[in-house]
Amino acid sequence: MGVHHDHRGHGYGRAITVAAAAALRQMGSSTATVCTPSSNTGAVATYVSAGFDRLLDVADFRRPT
Repeated sequence: MGVHHDHRGHGYGRAITVAAAAALRQMGSSTATVCTPSSNTGAVATYVSAGFDRLLDVADFRRPT
């Protein structure tokens, strides 16, 4: 999910996230999980405002090939 940078800060990301969670609920899901880098503060704020709880931070490791 993403919102074009010209339209951020108007609650569209939260609305999309809440609508997606509601659709999952209607399909029988009891939970939803999202993964985003903790450095993506905008996404973290969006998910928290949509009712998600922050569970843990996971370290990502990459190696050039």
